[in-house]
Amino acid sequence: MNIPHRSIVEHPERNVIRVQLAQNVLLKGMTAAQTMELEPQLQVVDAPKGHWLLHQGVHEMEQYFILDGILKRVVSTPDGKQMILRFAAEGEMETSYAAWKLGTPAPYSIMGVTRTRVAKLPLRDWVAFIEYHPGLKQAFEYSVMHHMSDIMAHTITLHLLDAPGRVQRFMRKHADLFERIPKKELASYLNLTAETLSRLKARGKI
Repeated sequence: MNIPHRSIVEHPERNVIRVQLAQNVLLKGMTAAQTMELEPQLQVVDAPKGHWLLHQGVHEMEQYFILDGILKRVVSTPDGKQMILRFAAEGEMETSYAAWKLGTPAPYSIMGVTRTRVAKLPLRDWVAFIEYHPGLKQAFEYSVMHHMSDIMAHTITLHLLDAPGRVQRFMRKHADLFERIPKKELASYLNLTAETLSRLKARGKI
């Protein structure tokens, strides 16, 4: 599906979008001058549920700031099996910076769990921008490392915790997302069946 991309100034909801960008965890500390420098480089994408923003294996990568909705990182095997690595919602960002920096293909896909609106720009342009703003670069690289650490911790808990423990850990860490993510998606992330998730809820285990 070909989804239109619009600059912020062309978007009918540009004032709302500017407020949302100013609330982004990574961008909220930017000065007015930095915002004026970055805004013309951003394209806004309003995408339906299930839209793929990034395909695993590509070399052309982008930086995403989530304005509305929920995204997920997904790794796919050649035989079609999938593993969800993380969810990210409005106010957060998504990236494949590590792969771009290493010159390797994108190791995962990024797609919408819900209807989404993101502001994006090519990773090479984002990296060029943060090179001139060391404080922002430091915050961005810290976020990238934090995401990687979270994914590693989640992968470990899939092996160490039983089914109720996995669900309870997710509820502690992501209470705001628990009711928003479709149960089939959440079950997949926790390496459970949707039936097991429903059964745990019915029995009061979660």
